[in-house]
Amino acid sequence: MLPLPQLLAELVRRPSVNPMGRSDLPSEILYESHVTAFLEEQLRELGCEVTRQEVMPGRDNLVATYTPPTPAPFSVLFEAHQDTVPVDAMTVEPFGAKIEGGRMYGRGSCDVKAGGACMLTAFARLVKEKPPGSAAVTLAFTVDEEHTFLGVQDLMRSGVRADCAIVAEPTLLNIVNAHKGVVRWVLETSGRACHSSRPDQGVNAIYRMAWLLNGLEEYAIQLQNFAPDPVLGPRTLSVGRITGGVSPNTVPDFCRIDIDRRLVPGEHPQDALRNLEGYLKGYPGIDFVFALGQTHAACPPLNPAHSGQLVARLGAVIDSVVGKHTVHSVPFGTDASTVANAGVPAVVFGPGDIAQAHTKDEWIDLEQLEPAAEILFRFACGK
Repeated sequence: MLPLPQLLAELVRRPSVNPMGRSDLPSEILYESHVTAFLEEQLRELGCEVTRQEVMPGRDNLVATYTPPTPAPFSVLFEAHQDTVPVDAMTVEPFGAKIEGGRMYGRGSCDVKAGGACMLTAFARLVKEKPPGSAAVTLAFTVDEEHTFLGVQDLMRSGVRADCAIVAEPTLLNIVNAHKGVVRWVLETSGRACHSSRPDQGVNAIYRMAWLLNGLEEYAIQLQNFAPDPVLGPRTLSVGRITGGVSPNTVPDFCRIDIDRRLVPGEHPQDALRNLEGYLKGYPGIDFVFALGQTHAACPPLNPAHSGQLVARLGAVIDSVVGKHTVHSVPFGTDASTVANAGVPAVVFGPGDIAQAHTKDEWIDLEQLEPAAEILFRFACGK
């Protein structure tokens, strides 16, 4: 197995961009196949059992297993996603893996190839050393976490189970035991196209969307008046992307926006969708037909109710390596909630700071890599 910094560099240099519904990105950087092939090669060199799970054509989950030489006292799932967000407007070479000042720069260096590299390093050490009394470990590298979470959904539908799970995300070597859920919708308006010199002969779909956007902004403010979750805080809604029309001299006959809704425990995606749709239909000025659809359920909230023992065990191991830790919630979603909803207590843990994720100069503090891998190894050893 390669040394950890070199292993991470090899992952960063292999693009695995999730287009997230876009069609304007170069094909050579899209999807996870290059990373999947590299990880599979590393795992097969260890001699462990490795399987692929096709989630979409050319996009495969990778699952490896380690069975200890003595009866395992427990089993654990290590899970990390392979994909990254796009690289638009980055100020560092996205796939350069440049090291400077103790940091490695590049897309995915923080979110979450560093966490995946640490999991692979700990897993490889288990396979090589075979410590007595260690856990049975399943290592899963999933696809499509950054957009629709289909990889982890397929992973859990395939029957992968364990007594507990650690999901890689940048947490500064602390424990995240709760987070909001994510659901995303597409809202569309239609109109009638015509030449822009005679706009009165058409119906402008973008103007119609403007009325809906006003309603969405007011609805987002009203969400703040709902009783907040005592741990995770308020529900939120945000419009993240808008597209429409074909040219400046054509009255547009379509407009489309993407909506991001963050859920708290107890909320159901379909109920949130119906609530918003009812609000918009009653909003002043909206006397036209629109289409609001759920593109995917994404991920549910992560409830901390069932991970108490896991938090205590992992926390003790963290303290033994770095001396201290915190346990807290975050507003973003992760694969951990889908794992937990399948009946496997799950927490989020890894090197790096979420403040560096998805940024124009994404980076990871290399000093956190070895402690993270050591923590994961010791946890699997039952120490």
